[in-house]
Amino acid sequence: MKKIKGPAIFLAQFMSDKAPFNSLESVVKWVSSMGYKGIQIPSNDKRCFDLETAAESQDYCDEIKGLCEEHGVAITELATHLQGQLVAVHPAYDELFDNFAPTELHGKPKERTAWAVEQLKMAAKASRRLGLDVCASFSGALMWHLVYPWPQRPKGLVDEGFKELAKRWLPILDAFDEQGVDVCYEIHPGEDLHDGATFERFLEATNNHKRANILFDPSHFVLQQLDYIDFIERYHDRIKMFHVKDAEFNPNGRTGVYGGYEDWQDRAGRFRSLGDGQVDFKRIFSLLTQYGYDGWAVLEWECCLKHPEDGAREGAKFIADHIIRPTEYAFDDFAGGAGDSSSHRRILQLD
Repeated sequence: MKKIKGPAIFLAQFMSDKAPFNSLESVVKWVSSMGYKGIQIPSNDKRCFDLETAAESQDYCDEIKGLCEEHGVAITELATHLQGQLVAVHPAYDELFDNFAPTELHGKPKERTAWAVEQLKMAAKASRRLGLDVCASFSGALMWHLVYPWPQRPKGLVDEGFKELAKRWLPILDAFDEQGVDVCYEIHPGEDLHDGATFERFLEATNNHKRANILFDPSHFVLQQLDYIDFIERYHDRIKMFHVKDAEFNPNGRTGVYGGYEDWQDRAGRFRSLGDGQVDFKRIFSLLTQYGYDGWAVLEWECCLKHPEDGAREGAKFIADHIIRPTEYAFDDFAGGAGDSSSHRRILQLD
């Protein structure tokens, strides 16, 4: 068995214009002081990373890696969630998602999509220059407005949607394949890939592309009321990344899975800091270890109540305490004995 690496932390929710969160060097010192061994870098935030430069310059990538290594921190993955979202956007969401792209592309959905595709191809090159084998992303969504079947969806509509989604992603997946890097889609409400069934349909539409894999985040399964343990059992061979994020689901007569358009604190499903929610992380870490997952366990902090700095500090120890050191032998090996074909047949009384 292999050992999960960690603890690591996703920087997206922490970067700001205020120290120590306003530069890669200062934030790396901060996470290192709490015991983190890795960082997942948001590729869209130039306060910590310049994706365009990284795609073209090995010297820049070596400099970034060296800066992190000076403080005992590794780069675990690049994250391209915002760019991936823009690969596929239904027109109803155009204005909302314009904020994910440069200002000059606002109101220009075709140009924005082309920009996003190039961003992802650059992320493939940058990942390889950094020595990374996986990259996080979202699938985008052409069909999210159709998630509840009312009015009834015309037959073949969803198939057409996945056909188009695959058409947009196949050149990107091929670009990642050229670099030997997996795209790990975070299975997430709001995306066309939001559960096992949709992931399967995407795989089928992409001819089971070997670079189409999964970023597993159990918090999104709690909010959808999906069985995240069974998900691991079904799709463990495609799980190549892991966000350690907690959540709780407390429905009542007023709100349930859909949330009633309420703010996060007032929803039935809420993200929480590690250990404050309902996710069975002991079972998750056990199963991932059992199935040989040897990637990083990455904290993604999105608690609706607790201060992020407290969540980050507590999260480092929480992850470290859950990582299992795999055994190298069976507990009853001491009682075993050597055997050969002849002794086996005698024991079975076959001779």
